[in-house]
Amino acid sequence: MILVFGGTTEGRKAVEVLEEGGSPYFYSTKTGEQDITLQHGVRIDGALDEAAMTRFCTEHAIRMIVDAAHPFAALLHRTIATTASALSLPVVRFERIYPPRDPAITWIDDYTQIPRHIHSLLATTGVQSISKLKPLEADGISIFYRILNRPSSIALALKQGTTQAQLCYYDDPNDIPVRADAILLKGSGLSGGFTEKVEAAKACGMEVIAIKRPALPESFIVVDGPYGLRRAVEKWLPEFYPLHSGLTTGTCATAAAVAACIRLSTGETPAQVPVMLPNGETIHVAVSYGDDYAACIKEAGDDPDVTNGIEVRAQVTESDHFEILGGEGVGRFTLPGFDYPPGEAAINKAPREMIRQNLGRLKMEDGRWKIVISVPQGAEIARRTFNPRLGIEGGISIIGVSGIVKPFSEEAFVDSIRKCMTVAKASQSARVVINSGGKSERFVKALYPELPQQAFVEYGNYIGETLKIAHELDIRSITLGVMIGKAVKLAAGHLDTHSKRATMDKAFISEMLHEAHCDIDISDITLAREIWERLSPEQQQDFADVIISHCAAYCQPLLPNGELTILLIADDGTILPLSPAHQPVPSRS
Repeated sequence: MILVFGGTTEGRKAVEVLEEGGSPYFYSTKTGEQDITLQHGVRIDGALDEAAMTRFCTEHAIRMIVDAAHPFAALLHRTIATTASALSLPVVRFERIYPPRDPAITWIDDYTQIPRHIHSLLATTGVQSISKLKPLEADGISIFYRILNRPSSIALALKQGTTQAQLCYYDDPNDIPVRADAILLKGSGLSGGFTEKVEAAKACGMEVIAIKRPALPESFIVVDGPYGLRRAVEKWLPEFYPLHSGLTTGTCATAAAVAACIRLSTGETPAQVPVMLPNGETIHVAVSYGDDYAACIKEAGDDPDVTNGIEVRAQVTESDHFEILGGEGVGRFTLPGFDYPPGEAAINKAPREMIRQNLGRLKMEDGRWKIVISVPQGAEIARRTFNPRLGIEGGISIIGVSGIVKPFSEEAFVDSIRKCMTVAKASQSARVVINSGGKSERFVKALYPELPQQAFVEYGNYIGETLKIAHELDIRSITLGVMIGKAVKLAAGHLDTHSKRATMDKAFISEMLHEAHCDIDISDITLAREIWERLSPEQQQDFADVIISHCAAYCQPLLPNGELTILLIADDGTILPLSPAHQPVPSRS
């Protein structure tokens, strides 16, 4: 069981990450005033001292603590650290992302260091800080307190001796409601709106004073984003998630490039290197070293990926300009429609930008590196991927938009559909034929012998997503080939036909059979294809007309500017289009 301390933006993100596991956990806040929905989590509210926290963790078999509380909740951090140490529990600190410290800001360690040369101050440090600021009023400094506009906060502020005239509220977090000589902020990070508040105060000519965040206990495992949190939970509590995440080839290439540059520049060979992902968070990735390269092993987690376990290498040398090249096992684009023109190495834009940004973070001059990415097993592995169909030859592609592979594979599969559809459009084919897989593709290909290979795209189960992509790409002529098992689900309005989301509805199929004047008993069937065997050829066409019409009622609206042809494919390969005389029926309400 996991115990989360939240009440913050990071607490909300932690909940989103943990909900993906479907396992129970506890979510604790001090006041109970955060509005948050938990599906698998149990909420507890109220402050916990060391004795209460120890008792709770023991009674509820807590095996991990996630500290997603406010960075200035120093007492809570210390209590968590002490409790975790006594019970031998790992603590994952979900930290915020902080911008570099602005030298134009006056940074202080505590409230006693506030400069006394100012005459007025707008304090945005929260209602709990009022008592610490009261001594400044005795020194003649006028203070205005910006607090949350809620009864409990107002009552607490007034109890500490403030007046209503001194209070202003967070109606707009970036608004400066009072013009004072200076503004007092906590170094609360990007999610706390620190940068926006600083810029707004500077625009008003106010001096900016910021309190440094307190140091965290050294025992904490620090992450600064949702992917890092999930990977930490997967490591320390592997059973919490039924499936584990992995790394994209782009992240592996970045880690290898960072490691190679560190060794070339400093001679050091760290076992792990920091990699900033496109969402801004940083994870640490294991690396290794060869004679003239650094490497990272592709870790796919539980996602079905043929690239799992391959070695991605980066060889770095000094150059008079920055360039990223593809070496052994990295494919090359041979068709238009990708981020880069034919002839270029199949290293997509997102991984290239990751490499550039991560080297920039190391303060290494990116104008002098030649980076060659290679995958020794790439050419062999590529034969088992979509690459040959996409026109990527000679190896795998280095890809990854988020940097992390989620094991659900939906996102990755839809992304591959988008790539295939983009290539299909770039091929300038007069028509794009979408189908569920290799079997149905073999059947429909015979109808369109003039179309190039790139015009045939597999949708798997994601018919709706594929049609939406076609509309986004302005592909005007689409043929949808669908086998009867998926067709009866699609006809009922299931645009995603995966068995987890859609099952065969016998009652609805019976309605369609009746509509086609094919009144047969199907109560004993287990597979949709068994219906076909009970129909005469004439009845098969009549039934196909009804199925296709219902499918069209759901699919055609997704392609409003295009022409959609739907082909029903029987298990034996028979293909039935809509009869010219048959009119589409309205969709079911």
